[in-house]
Amino acid sequence: MSVCPPADGSSVLAATSFPAAESESSVYRQITDPLGHPALTALLAATPLIVLLVLLGVLRVKAYRAALAGLATAAVLAVVVYGMPAGQVALGATEGAAFGLFPIVWIVLGAVWINRLQRASGHDAVISRSFARLSDDPRVQAILIAFCFGAMVESLSGFGTPIAVTSVILVGLGQPPLKAAAIATFANTAPAAFGSVGNPIQALAKVTSFPATELGAMVGRQSAVIAFLVPFVLLFILDGSRGLRELWPVALAAGAGFGAGQYLCSNHLAYQLTDLVAALVSAGAVLVVLRVRRPARPADAGPGARRRVPVATRLPAEPEPALAPAGAAPLMPPPAPSGPGVPAPPADPRREVLRAYFPYALLTFLFSLVSYDGPVARFVDARDVSFTWPGLRVVSASGRPLAVATFDFGWLGAAGTLLLCTGVVSACVLRVSARRAVRCYGEALRQIRWAALTVSCVLALSYVMNLSGMAVSLGVWLAGAGRLFALLSGLLGWFGVALTGSDTSSNALFGAMQVTAAQHVGISPLLAAATNSTGGVQGKAAAMQNLVIAAGAVGLTGREGDILRKVIGWSLAVLTALCVLAWFQSTSVLGWMVP
Repeated sequence: MSVCPPADGSSVLAATSFPAAESESSVYRQITDPLGHPALTALLAATPLIVLLVLLGVLRVKAYRAALAGLATAAVLAVVVYGMPAGQVALGATEGAAFGLFPIVWIVLGAVWINRLQRASGHDAVISRSFARLSDDPRVQAILIAFCFGAMVESLSGFGTPIAVTSVILVGLGQPPLKAAAIATFANTAPAAFGSVGNPIQALAKVTSFPATELGAMVGRQSAVIAFLVPFVLLFILDGSRGLRELWPVALAAGAGFGAGQYLCSNHLAYQLTDLVAALVSAGAVLVVLRVRRPARPADAGPGARRRVPVATRLPAEPEPALAPAGAAPLMPPPAPSGPGVPAPPADPRREVLRAYFPYALLTFLFSLVSYDGPVARFVDARDVSFTWPGLRVVSASGRPLAVATFDFGWLGAAGTLLLCTGVVSACVLRVSARRAVRCYGEALRQIRWAALTVSCVLALSYVMNLSGMAVSLGVWLAGAGRLFALLSGLLGWFGVALTGSDTSSNALFGAMQVTAAQHVGISPLLAAATNSTGGVQGKAAAMQNLVIAAGAVGLTGREGDILRKVIGWSLAVLTALCVLAWFQSTSVLGWMVP
């Protein structure tokens, strides 16, 4: 959602490539402070998001209804306060809804279908037994899958793909769906700054004019510190204070390994490979710790075990969702018993293990082909289709065109398309009949139908806020905080990702504003730009788009608010730590960390 000024500084109409016959009055020009008071305007601009989060997280309204209420609030404010024509509001909302369906819902559908195929063939149990042989502790399994493997998936594809993939694996291993969704969602905050082969960094470089290598290095010096905290949070979500007490060496190895990998790769190798390197180093460190010191697993540490839970972490009961239609075979077998005195699961034949992991290996290979510059990537890019959304005529307050008005339909290289291809091939490898595979696809469609509606509404809300100028109003207000801006810079990035679900979009939306504000108040513009990206990744845990993906993947559509309540506090806590770090980096205390 970047703002791309015309190269020759030409007029508004020429820059937007609108037909010459159109009058300037037919183009909506954004207003950043309609009330004449930046603080009040910012509060008003944040109202749609506040409505969404309160309805979802406090009043426990169904996600699609909360999203519709937020969208209605944004539409009214856009027309009444910002003066945006109702027709332009409607067109912006339809573009956002279309973006929600493609690529977001397209990704969820593919991930759920692959999981259904694995369940149909019984290979989900093979994966469960393979992880149990590494460790029979479901808490360790969750860190390896959601944190390490999820980062590997994120390194190639964003838009919630790792959340969809890892959450269904965790459910297959016996984790309760609500806990699996929360773990997968929060774990995705660690690698997001370098996801999709460094796309967020590239977008930030485009709008700030800083070299991508410098931005990657600075983000790595912040993200490495913040990512170190994530495994400890995951353990607390999984098992409260007992999890921290019993497995802190595993969390320490995972966090330190990930942070070290991020720092070294982003500063001394290639920032595009940061997440892949960090994930491998982290997984290796965990396996070393497990060889040296295998923690004792309490008999009641299993996902379905009954035990006393600390009051601070006690949540409503987590009933198993009805994932399969009435009369169908259960999708998930009960988890195998494990714990002290229970023998380790038998080793499966090597060929069955290879079949079980084939979908993920193929998916990684396909993502690599279309992500790294080469003949295949160029062939795929040449088939992408981009067009200005019909009838949408919006420019920034300075008269520059908005990239958000352009719809990118990269159908061939989209993550959902690659998941579809992976599913087709995997059905053959897993020996699932064509009729059964089609039936699994239909079941996946039914499972995510409400998630699709919610995602469309949320993205429509996001587009209305971005196009009307509400998002810019928030940025302008924060930029007026003087030296305190260094402390609030990360909050702006957090809001951008919470609104759009994408660190790339947040960087494109607020990156240039961060640089301008930093220059005005006298702090490092490079630091402010990087903080937007690093603070933004914590917004992943609060982004409605990601909550819907997680809920839809594990069959909890309608309970997005429950997932939000599990992760929102931790998201804000880690964001606070990042803001304090950025503040010190703007002073002589940690100024040496800024290149």
